[in-house]
Amino acid sequence: MADQYDLLVIGAGPGGYIAAIRGAQLGMKVGIIEREHMAGICSNWGCIPTKALLRSAEIYGHMTHAKDYGLTAEKFGFDLDGIVARSRAIAAQMNNGVQFLMKKNKVDIIWGEATITKAGEVKVSPTKKAIVQPQGPVPKNALGEGTYKAKNIIIATGARPRQLPGIEADGDKIWTYFEALKPAAMPKSLVVMGSGAIGIEFASFYRSLGAEVTVIELLSQIMPVEDAEISGLVRKRLEKRGIKIITEAKVAKVEKTATGVIAHVKTKDGKTQQIAGDKLISAVGVQCNTEGLGLETVGVQLDRGAIVTDGYGKTNIEGIWAIGDVAGPPMLAHKAEHEAVITVEKIAGLPVHGLDKSKIPGCTYCEPQVASVGLTEAKAKEAGREIRVGRFPFVGNGKAIALGEPDGLVKTIFDAKTGELLGAHMVGAEVTELIQGFVVAMNLETTEEDLMHTIFPHPTLSESMKESVLDAYGKALNI
Repeated sequence: MADQYDLLVIGAGPGGYIAAIRGAQLGMKVGIIEREHMAGICSNWGCIPTKALLRSAEIYGHMTHAKDYGLTAEKFGFDLDGIVARSRAIAAQMNNGVQFLMKKNKVDIIWGEATITKAGEVKVSPTKKAIVQPQGPVPKNALGEGTYKAKNIIIATGARPRQLPGIEADGDKIWTYFEALKPAAMPKSLVVMGSGAIGIEFASFYRSLGAEVTVIELLSQIMPVEDAEISGLVRKRLEKRGIKIITEAKVAKVEKTATGVIAHVKTKDGKTQQIAGDKLISAVGVQCNTEGLGLETVGVQLDRGAIVTDGYGKTNIEGIWAIGDVAGPPMLAHKAEHEAVITVEKIAGLPVHGLDKSKIPGCTYCEPQVASVGLTEAKAKEAGREIRVGRFPFVGNGKAIALGEPDGLVKTIFDAKTGELLGAHMVGAEVTELIQGFVVAMNLETTEEDLMHTIFPHPTLSESMKESVLDAYGKALNI
């Protein structure tokens, strides 16, 4: 007899486990199917463990110039095994935390690989091939293989590193972020292919610990989704730290040697240069995990590998929904979590607002940090908007100077006619914690006048946000 659920969720990452919890809160009988690890890529191999590594690198970086703070730090160094062990322990803690949340909310964990055999029915088989070795043991009391029925099915299977033909990761000399997160030894030199958030964060981490790093980017600017001005400032800071950056270039071939790799890099002038490194990190994006789910059999519509949804998570097949990375960009954990709540509440018949992708913030936790939301200056102009742009450098902010972090910028973009905040872009210390202020402002349809009348605490980095707004209207006070 097949088990009957109100909701089955395939995938226990940020989108999946949040969907399961919200469903349970609304009184649904919920089951969640996972083949590898509770908490998904984000907590096990992405967002959280990378931040743990970067935190270690940040503290080590401060120690290297302790004298700038009037401090003495002698005979210090780093233990790579210890850094990695701390990161993995934090990942395990997150994994266990999600297991606890499932138990607390009375969500059944079903362990194995899921295949949708028809609308309302999922067959679960033993895991045959996981992307990576599971973080921990199978949760206690987890259900196993069998056929499960549900009124609604949410697909939240996430994504995995994209592999380029001929430059596939081998786990030894060519890495994805899986291998980069747990190196057995510190590479002396590193080639990073791709300058999105993943590539730049690992370039920053390994450079902080002393590796010679070269970043190769196909497009004309690093961090291509960011505002060009912010990208330019980040590039200068990274190059000042000793990271070599080559834009408008393509890794045409990777030659493996006895000691490492040689990347054959073709530049925009048609010439090819060879760059040697101990390791190469492939960070050229991700691809959706849609294989083996039975989507073709059921008839779920795909577009460029992603499941097509209507803004509320609904696919073209009644009773089948999709959220998170598998439903397309932006491929961010917080987008998946928000989609999860929208979709489950839509299933429950509650009044909900569809996902507004224009108000999803993006953060990169390199040194310096980068954060943004909304339109870039170029995109605003392309859209035909008449704009006002404000800028405020951290060098004019007392808290930034006191922190020893005077290199930063807050940039705001407003509609010149209405005062609508169209976008905000930031680089500098802790901007990933500041960006939410502008996100809230945009969601509340705040104008420049509202922001100008808001009292920001002193001394804080957040004062730079208000000053940027003031600058857009010729009223800046501290520059």
